[in-house]
Amino acid sequence: MFKVLTLNNIAVAGLRRLPRDRFEVASEIAHPDAILLRSQNMHDMDIAETVAAIGRAGAGTNNIPIDAMSARGVPVFNAPGANANAVKELVIAGMLIGARNLCRAREYVTTLEGEGDALNKAVEAGKKQFVGSELPGKTLGVVGLGAIGVEVANAALALGMNVVGFDPAITVRNAWQLSSGVEHAETLDQLFQHADFVTMHVPLMDATRNLVNAGRLALMNDGGVLVNFARGGVVDDAAAIAALDSGKLHSYISDFPTPELMAHPKTVALPHLGASTSEAEENCAIMVADNVRDYLENGNIRFSVNFPEARLPRLNAWRMTIANANVPNMVGQVSTCIANAGLNIEDLLNKSVGDFAYTIVDVNGDPSQELLDEISSIDGVLTLRNLGKPV
Repeated sequence: MFKVLTLNNIAVAGLRRLPRDRFEVASEIAHPDAILLRSQNMHDMDIAETVAAIGRAGAGTNNIPIDAMSARGVPVFNAPGANANAVKELVIAGMLIGARNLCRAREYVTTLEGEGDALNKAVEAGKKQFVGSELPGKTLGVVGLGAIGVEVANAALALGMNVVGFDPAITVRNAWQLSSGVEHAETLDQLFQHADFVTMHVPLMDATRNLVNAGRLALMNDGGVLVNFARGGVVDDAAAIAALDSGKLHSYISDFPTPELMAHPKTVALPHLGASTSEAEENCAIMVADNVRDYLENGNIRFSVNFPEARLPRLNAWRMTIANANVPNMVGQVSTCIANAGLNIEDLLNKSVGDFAYTIVDVNGDPSQELLDEISSIDGVLTLRNLGKPV
């Protein structure tokens, strides 16, 4: 029986993926095997030593102490792409709001009085100040071509826009999904040049903080629209406000309110609505629950932010999984231990990413505690799990 601690309300559709005969799920639970969460801040949390996996029902994981979990050999799972459609729709809405001045127009209407001909005259007199522009023929720059960025780029093409994308680390999976009509920028500056709209789809880290700054905004076409449904820190808000004041930017749509943005007449600040749909919450919960379950039961890793993807079909064999520092001869040492214990390796998979590696090994007999202790004592091994034979 696996114990799963929930730190936030996880969609029921996701929790149903954890059958009650094998999983105990609760918001208060001692010695959990896994933790499921959404936005709870775990950085100051005392995370039990029993925790073998953490799953975040969403894409960003900056609320989880990734480095500390990596050092313990604990994979952190997320749900990239599960909320992509929700964010894509909001980005398109944001571009339309910015281009057509919809929020300012609505605010104007709320100030009108009267009825009949008097109201109609006021409407006709006022609408001239809200004349906007259409999307077809305009150029959209998409910064970050992950699951969300790809969907945004493809949707913008379907609306008749010219689309330029930038992502030096685009995955093969996402490249296959990206329309051939999307142009590829060699640099960020190249993307901003001649762009009428720019939308951000990158995580917040040191390398992306203030990625949109005064210098890059100056490269855009005059009267551009900036859309940010990624993270607040990727845009230098002060530079964006200065660009609005100068007329360089026509409008700025942000999902991350600050007092300065809320007070500016040319900004629309939304309350972090990016993935706030019932469908997205269910998709994220299902995806992360499935992957955490597969890891706990079978040792397979899919969509982890700190360990490599590693999936090996189950045989009628005993399975061990090993998370370790990415150092030479680790597989050789493990294999020697198994051979010395008189066991044969039925199947083996070893993958690495950065400083960490992960091995799944199936053997033809039940590993003894002596063998498990010997492997665990190898310098660089972070965690060893004995999963036994498949249920």
